[in-house]
Amino acid sequence: MTKKLLVVGAHSADFVWRSGGAIAVATANGGAARVLALSYGERGESGELWKGPDQTVERVKEIRHAEAERAAAALGAEFECLDLGDYPLEVDREALGRLADRIRDFAPDVLVTHTDRDPFNSDHAVAFFAVERARALAAGAGVASAFETVQPPEFLLFEPHQPELCNFVPTTFVDITPVIEQKQAAMGEMKAQEYLQTYYGQRAEQRANHARRSSGNPAIRYAEAFQRVTPQVVSAL
Repeated sequence: MTKKLLVVGAHSADFVWRSGGAIAVATANGGAARVLALSYGERGESGELWKGPDQTVERVKEIRHAEAERAAAALGAEFECLDLGDYPLEVDREALGRLADRIRDFAPDVLVTHTDRDPFNSDHAVAFFAVERARALAAGAGVASAFETVQPPEFLLFEPHQPELCNFVPTTFVDITPVIEQKQAAMGEMKAQEYLQTYYGQRAEQRANHARRSSGNPAIRYAEAFQRVTPQVVSAL
């Protein structure tokens, strides 16, 4: 089934590590995917970029935007950043409205973001609660309203860096074996955080082991894990 996938990250590179494969699978199957970053991660996620002489915040943002745009393109997706600032990320009423508008305009079938807890990165939890609230607003909070609404998208969380410490329990595995080269290419664009390429490459192999055991499909070599927030509704088991 052709679906529209919207991935919202606290910082511009979050989507690559945690859901790059799922994005590539969606677009490879004829779907559409958009990436929305709430910030560029210019202060707390761009350490390598600050090692250059006479570096500025605006220049870091420009570099991060270009990296994320190329990475999204490698996955067949579009990229946009709301540029709300990071460390701390703060989402006020105006920014929440912009986020709800993006959800309403794109009307995704599936919405993905961070877990609601991360003891090492408070920006990630802020992103979760903002996305959760914006989703409800875009869908009219389940009631008839005076403004345009969309069907509530399925709501999932991508895997955090330290899953056990973030109350992350996988409920869904996506086989990304056919698109692993696209994910690797996208990760390769994120020069400021090259150390994460090895980590998430290994994580994809580990999650593939879980996916093989769960499905009995021996062909799965790489996978990504997600946690479902909203119940799945089916006509039969």
